Amino acid sequence: MTTTQSLSRFTPLTPIATTQPILFIDSTAPLTELHACASERLHATLDYLSLMACATLRDSAASDLNTLTNVARILVQDVTDVFGVIEQRGLEDQ
Repeated sequence: MTTTQSLSRFTPLTPIATTQPILFIDSTAPLTELHACASERLHATLDYLSLMACATLRDSAASDLNTLTNVARILVQDVTDVFGVIEQRGLEDQ
């Protein structure tokens, strides 16, 4: 595989804590696998947020709320990036 092929094959996840991409999506993976990846993260985020909606945070520090929010943000950003690859593949097929 040439460098050009690998650059077009792998789509970077949006960097959150770094200045450059570290994690990548294999844009040539089967659509069913890409969908399963996005679905797993989306369902985990929904379950997580449902749990947090039922919890009381009165004894929490401000940093706890930031941590909880950041976990959800990272998962949703991953889902958004994977869906972006799925959408791009769908547009290429048309």
